[in-house]
Amino acid sequence: MIHAKLGDDYFLQQIVATFTGTVHSVFKHALNIRSDGNDEIFTLATKAMDRAPNTLVIDLDTLDHLGIQQHDRVSVRHNQLLIEEKLIIAIPTASRWQCQLPIYPANCTRLKMNMIRVKQFIDLHGKGGGIKRNDSPVSEFEAETSRLLQQRTTLLYEEILNQRLDRFQAYAADLVGLGPGLTPSGDDFLVGLFAIIHLQNSPCSMYKPLCESVIKVIQPLTNEISFTTLKKATYGQVRESICSFIHAILYGTEVESIEALRKVLAIGSSSGTDIALGLISGLEANIKLGG
Repeated sequence: MIHAKLGDDYFLQQIVATFTGTVHSVFKHALNIRSDGNDEIFTLATKAMDRAPNTLVIDLDTLDHLGIQQHDRVSVRHNQLLIEEKLIIAIPTASRWQCQLPIYPANCTRLKMNMIRVKQFIDLHGKGGGIKRNDSPVSEFEAETSRLLQQRTTLLYEEILNQRLDRFQAYAADLVGLGPGLTPSGDDFLVGLFAIIHLQNSPCSMYKPLCESVIKVIQPLTNEISFTTLKKATYGQVRESICSFIHAILYGTEVESIEALRKVLAIGSSSGTDIALGLISGLEANIKLGG
């Protein structure tokens, strides 16, 4: 039996109820489960992963040795989550977690100072090939994808700055499914942008209802794992490393901002860089709209 270390509050609420599902996909540090009840994707993560929406972190270093396969049955019995007879997880040991985004500050002086250093760091250390242009694309396809990502993120950013609400949904939807990775670059950019829009007192908060309108039309445009992440971000729910970075860049020192940024950049292959650039885009919009 393996003990759960901590869990997203919403996921733990689902487990308390009659939860059943099937294994959707298995990776070294994450196992995704599709719920029978609502087709939603939930994740079991090893202790190397940070806290995240719809995620239960368990006391394992790797999932490689368990022999769990796609379509294995998942159920709950006696406060235990079972995957066939291959993995039994004790639920009561899990502490609860829920994403709490920081409040956008009235005074942006610290944010403006931190932004300079953070953007320089992303330029130097961010992964190219997604939102960040690769100086030497490996193919014409990569070059064209990068061009489209640049074009569409710029259109969306300008839409926000000009406070034109009519094209926000279309421009956001045009990014969904675009780019490399299990979670495509355009999706990751939107995760970062949506998180900033959902900060309390955010000058961009007028776009909150439009984020929700986007999620209603994009499900066929991307894969199920990425859609789940986007859907959570639509309501201001993102992983802990993203929350920590937002807090650091708003209220911390340059050193604290860079340390928090490193953890975001470490997400996936290019996903962390794409998320970070979505966060930066939203923060820059906030600065300009807020005066």
